[in-house]
Amino acid sequence: MTTQNVTIPAFSGGSFSAYLAIPDTQPCAGIVLIQEILGVNDNMRQTADAYAREGYLVLVPDLYWRLKPGIELDPEKQDHWAQAFELLKALDIDNGVEDLKASLSFLRQYPSSTGKVGSVGFCLGGKLAYFMATRSDADANVSYYGVEIDQNLAEATKIQKPLILHMAANDEYVSPSAQTTIQQGLKDNPLVTIYRYEGVSHGFSRINSSAYRKEAAELAGDRTLAFLKQHLGSGSKV
Repeated sequence: MTTQNVTIPAFSGGSFSAYLAIPDTQPCAGIVLIQEILGVNDNMRQTADAYAREGYLVLVPDLYWRLKPGIELDPEKQDHWAQAFELLKALDIDNGVEDLKASLSFLRQYPSSTGKVGSVGFCLGGKLAYFMATRSDADANVSYYGVEIDQNLAEATKIQKPLILHMAANDEYVSPSAQTTIQQGLKDNPLVTIYRYEGVSHGFSRINSSAYRKEAAELAGDRTLAFLKQHLGSGSKV
């Protein structure tokens, strides 16, 4: 596996950086990996590397580039969370989705690409992975503890490709009532699969952090890989 930073042209003008992890084998497909509110930090790079070792070409775009490019925040530092929430409030979600669609296009045109590209996102990225299902032609999408999805269920009618939602039962940012609203709103959509993990909180799959919960994270990870292999194709594990 090799990694590099690349530059993506934005549809609205300008350009932004992204971390690219390239498998040693022919990629089975591409993944747009969507950041938490902490930016493209070490956790996101490690997650990208893990998917690349499974045979995927993985791109992690910097969604904060219009605000403050190159943000990398540490989930174990409380003052970094304050900065993260300020950036989240300032982020234009519609621009973020457009940048993700530009990232999707970049991966589809990459020399070793198969043309199949999905998205996987966490927290803010989980919300944006839902929007990739409703607003883009990504081939498959995975949302980990996505926020505010309950407020955007009107878009669910636009879902054309398979979507997984991984929800934490004790998520401090997605209330039990919001989770019920999501489950009720999407239960009749055959393209949507919802998994709920009891006894865990927001960020349970954030590796190398105090929020990480191994059993739930590994179960969600296995389900995600099986889903991606089903809908994007399987490559050689390195």
